[in-house]
Amino acid sequence: MSDWTLLCDFDGTISVEDTTDTLLERFGQPGWEKLEDDWKAGRIGSRECMAGQVALLDMSRDELDRHLTERAIDPGFAAFVASAKEHGMPVEILSDGLDYAIHFILRHYDFDYLPVTANRLEEVGEREWRLGFPNASPMCRAKSGTCKCTAAARAQGPRRRVLMVGDGASDYCVAEAADFVFAKGKLVDHCRAKKIPHAPIKDFAEALALLPALVSGKLVGTPRAAAAPLPNAVSA
Repeated sequence: MSDWTLLCDFDGTISVEDTTDTLLERFGQPGWEKLEDDWKAGRIGSRECMAGQVALLDMSRDELDRHLTERAIDPGFAAFVASAKEHGMPVEILSDGLDYAIHFILRHYDFDYLPVTANRLEEVGEREWRLGFPNASPMCRAKSGTCKCTAAARAQGPRRRVLMVGDGASDYCVAEAADFVFAKGKLVDHCRAKKIPHAPIKDFAEALALLPALVSGKLVGTPRAAAAPLPNAVSA
């Protein structure tokens, strides 16, 4: 059994597109773009942004499911998961997105056995939705719905190491705490700016090619020194 746990972001990392964005573009009522602008400008956190945006979704369960059936994942993800399993490295999904959407898409591609930590999508009417935050933390610096640092801390220890695979702003904090990062998109620039140990990747095919070097210790040496304990996740 390896001492590595592989934590993978979902939207834009495993999935080809950001699933929440595609839902908002298709079913969002006016006002979701303003929330997005406020979040990007730092006026609100992602938790407040996503709660407001999900409340603006006008869709039935059938419409949601049909939309999710059309979503694609990275074609190299299956081989990546298979290789990780061969090396005894558990793979977990760590997302600030929608749990229902993630589970639906993973099930469609026969990955429903993978553990998922994400925000809880709740149906409150025939065409009404809200977002719950069972993995939030009052100490989350990013004010995220899912505090990825808290979740990652549970997988990390003196003899247990964490690889984070991600692509965007929701991965910034956890990238700084991880032992190593496979970075896509905006996360590459963040890792470079913060001098975070990482390897830039374009897709899971490139991530797969790097796994042997990770296992052998060529990418990173000894685990990082244990950080101060993070607060337990709290329900919203």
